[in-house]
Parts: sequence; C-alpha cells; structure tokens
Amino acid sequence: MVETSCPSNPRGRRNPGGLDFREDIVIDLYNEAGQLVMAFKVYRCWPSEYVALSELNANGKASVAIESITLQHEGWERDRSVAVAKEPSFVEPPEK
Repeated sequence: MVETSCPSNPRGRRNPGGLDFREDIVIDLYNEAGQLVMAFKVYRCWPSEYVALSELNANGKASVAIESITLQHEGWERDRSVAVAKEPSFVEPPEK
C-alpha cells in the first residue's frame, strides 16, 4: 500500500490560478501487515500523466484494473527516520 501526504496542502485543495503548482510530498510504503516500512521525501513534484484504468479484456484471464500516476520532480531522498518494521509473528493460542 502506498500513501502520500502533502504538508503544505493537507486537504488536497487545488491551486486556483496560482502559478506554482509544484509541491513537496511524502510517499509512505506499507507492508501487508499495515506497517510503515519505507518513506520518501519528494521535492517540488507535479503529476505529468494519469491513467485511470488500463485496458481490460473481457475474454482474457485474470484481467486487473490498474491506476497509475507519473510524477516529475526536482529531487528526492529516502526518509532514514523510518525504522525497518519487524515482521509480525503468529503465536499459537493455548489449548483449553
């Protein structure tokens, strides 16, 4: 799962008539257990391409709808403050 946030525009409001559409964002990556495992700071980025749905084939096997966005940017770095998450473990419940 990927989550993004924009500190200067937390509610995702559009910039009506403003010329500087570039924003600094944070991209968070989560594992299947919902733990934050990696984060990236992306500086002065903007979307250059958005595809709402890929081509679907009704006759094909295992068609999957994939949404994609391409971001252009002026620099990025990995957020080293995000520690590597421990993998969740399963403990057998005691027998009654």
